[in-house]
Amino acid sequence: MRFSIITPNYNGGRFLEQTISSVISQTSAGLELEYIVVDGGSSDCSHEILARYKGKINQTIIEKDRGPANAINKGLALASGEVLAWLNADDIYYPDTLQRVQQALQNHPEAAICFGHCPIIDAQSKEIRLGITRFKELFYPLSSRFTYQCINYLSQPSLFFRRSAFAQAGFLREDLQAAWDYDFILRLWRSGGAVQVPNAPLAAFRWHEQSISGQHFRRQFQEEYEAAQADAGRLAPQTLLHFFVRWGIVGMYSLMAWKRTYSKGQ
Repeated sequence: MRFSIITPNYNGGRFLEQTISSVISQTSAGLELEYIVVDGGSSDCSHEILARYKGKINQTIIEKDRGPANAINKGLALASGEVLAWLNADDIYYPDTLQRVQQALQNHPEAAICFGHCPIIDAQSKEIRLGITRFKELFYPLSSRFTYQCINYLSQPSLFFRRSAFAQAGFLREDLQAAWDYDFILRLWRSGGAVQVPNAPLAAFRWHEQSISGQHFRRQFQEEYEAAQADAGRLAPQTLLHFFVRWGIVGMYSLMAWKRTYSKGQ
């Protein structure tokens, strides 16, 4: 089975090397890896890091882009794998992730999507926000397109999808500021079900104040609600559930943001 992994990057040199190392270490018998890095013209140390790993990265694109979704779309247009995914330049895969995904997809040929556990880590790679992670994991046994229309409980770094599903879903929407992944996954789900890889986490999502979810969470949840509404219908029960879930989550994130600001002021 051939995997194509895409990493979009723009001035992400602080964590980029950890991300690259976690991808290129995913080698095992019977698994092919195509790694594509799309850099939007970084001005930090990113190009030096990319140069060091030139022999390990199949394709490197360095040119201006119109944001992360545009960069990912460039990579998807080049990808040749049977299974596709992207890993942002501050996230990481755990050892044997691709091998475990390959086994899950081989065991479930009907599945369009594969996902697994994904803890949240901070800049020092320490796990944080365990309550949020555990809350999302409560929905794993109930996983379905209906459930996902109600609430975004999947973490994108631990999500993989078949090329056939991508062919039907199309590219990411570049007009969205923060929820292009949620909208995209809703479209992928139309092509088939999702299978969970149990036990150990597949990836880690790194949260920091410069990350998209750290800066634009209100916009993110507004866009997610609009995407759910478009997918399920304006008056569908899952859309109404999403409306109330959205405000609960925004309230929780706002409280956490206030506490961080308050702590800095002490």
